[in-house]
Amino acid sequence: MKASDTKATLSFSNGGQSVELPIYKGTMGPEVIDIRKLYAQTGMFTYDPGFMSTASCESAITYIDGDKGELLYRGYPIEQLATNCDFLETCHLLLYGELPNEGEKTAFTKLVTNHTMVNEQMQFFLRGFRRDAHPMAIMTGLVGALSAFYHDSTDINNPKHREIAAIRLIAKMPTLVAMAYKYTIGQPYMYPKNDLSYAGNFLHMMFATPCEEYKVSPVLERALDRIFILHADHEQNASTSTVRLCGSSGTNPFAAIAAGVACLWGPAHGGANEAALNMLYDIQKAGGVDKIGEFIKQVKDKSSNVKLMGFGHRVYKNYDPRAKLMQETCREVLGELGLENDPLFKLAMALEKIALEDEYFVSRKLYPNVDFYSGIVQRAIGIPVPLFTAIFALARTVGWIAQLNEMIGDPEYKIGRPRQLFEGSPKRDVQPLAKR
Repeated sequence: MKASDTKATLSFSNGGQSVELPIYKGTMGPEVIDIRKLYAQTGMFTYDPGFMSTASCESAITYIDGDKGELLYRGYPIEQLATNCDFLETCHLLLYGELPNEGEKTAFTKLVTNHTMVNEQMQFFLRGFRRDAHPMAIMTGLVGALSAFYHDSTDINNPKHREIAAIRLIAKMPTLVAMAYKYTIGQPYMYPKNDLSYAGNFLHMMFATPCEEYKVSPVLERALDRIFILHADHEQNASTSTVRLCGSSGTNPFAAIAAGVACLWGPAHGGANEAALNMLYDIQKAGGVDKIGEFIKQVKDKSSNVKLMGFGHRVYKNYDPRAKLMQETCREVLGELGLENDPLFKLAMALEKIALEDEYFVSRKLYPNVDFYSGIVQRAIGIPVPLFTAIFALARTVGWIAQLNEMIGDPEYKIGRPRQLFEGSPKRDVQPLAKR
């Protein structure tokens, strides 16, 4: 951290002694006030529900400028990565800090490809779930169970173990998601194929059957690869913070990533694309495009509980840069599959047009976000809605691992321990049962 020339002075209106706090500068973004010694100096904590004004760590991985609508992985704009690189190059960048050269790319791709199979016993573990279980319930269990099957790479303080665990997780997540899907629909699992790309292999494991050959469409392969790149990391969001907090206790990498999967399941986080598509289904059931006006009226009515899902973002106060890229991909996929006239997609495009032109949404900067388009793309590919969040988890795994490794390598990291403003009962004595 680079110290700033200025310092922050905290003074108290009751005449208490003022406190001088150091300020640190990052490469980009807001400066931070160091409050680590605040409690020792004043006996007080800061209060920041949701950590909206708190930097929980120092990081060099991902940078977001919400006002500009900018997202950088290790300094590279997401637009350039999604256009010029594939997902495994992006994984290399997030894990090691640099994009691979040709030789490094070949070696890294081979390493990941050679770890895509999972222990055969995981099939028996999977059979313990009900067939109608939500894929995220299954994934939380499967990822956590990896530490039982691969306990030779569970020492979080051993850099070699962390690297093996990272490769295993990146390689095996598509296999686990495809297994969870095949299990819920009663089809046989398809083993990974080493001659396919990362995204192509996932499509094959998802949609191939032993009865006939499945040909991977290059357009769908590229679309899925782009979804993976756009979701690979997103700074200190809820699931990433969960992985860091969980990992700060020294638990194994598989358990920390399983915690991230569990957090991502929430509809306000990774479940947003599922919620966006369910919203479209509801409008479709109510009458489709003709009912959009009525739906928009309900969204604007504060007394109604109707929400516009897939629009707006907690961080981006401008157009989500990932949404622009996903919008292009959405058009490509619909064109490739001949679905431009599909009623649901027509409805989605009509809703998008209104949201981009209606003053109510424009003034509130409620632009379509990445979840809105990625849900449409995944449905077009044939991925069922309950599996959307599992695919998000698959893509985000590399970001979680990069963040976890960065935290462990930070000499200043400590076990996470937020404080509280206590508003419960003061100290009291337990009365005998007869007197209560």
